[in-house]
Amino acid sequence: MTQAHSRALDTEAEAIATLTAISQVSARMAKNLRIIAAHRQSEEGGTENVKNERYGYDHRRAEKCCRCY
Repeated sequence: MTQAHSRALDTEAEAIATLTAISQVSARMAKNLRIIAAHRQSEEGGTENVKNERYGYDHRRAEKCCRCY
């Protein structure tokens, strides 16, 4: 193995390790933000299990035609 090839592999390994660390930190931050949002919502009197707005009670799904059954 040449010295240039060895350096390229070291650089690749370092990039992989850096991206893995970033991924782990961002996952932890997302988890913490979810906890904070749930806590704020419960303080405001909201519920954690809210229906999806798109298909909530205010929005109706499209009616199916008789041939779709």
